[in-house]
Amino acid sequence: MAQLTFKTNIKCGGCIATVKPHLDQLEGVKSWSVDTASAEKKLTVETEKTEASAIINTLAKAGYKAEIL
Repeated sequence: MAQLTFKTNIKCGGCIATVKPHLDQLEGVKSWSVDTASAEKKLTVETEKTEASAIINTLAKAGYKAEIL
């Protein structure tokens, strides 16, 4: 299993609620969390096979930006 970390513009619980259905539907994603207290608003994703680009594209569709750290 791989752990991917991203810098995002997800700022609050409302933002997390917006991206939740998008990230939850990605095949291969086992778990994810966002540290909104960090300056980089770190999104950490535990995945078996999902590519970083798929996560970035999924967040873009939800209206958020992400870049791999």
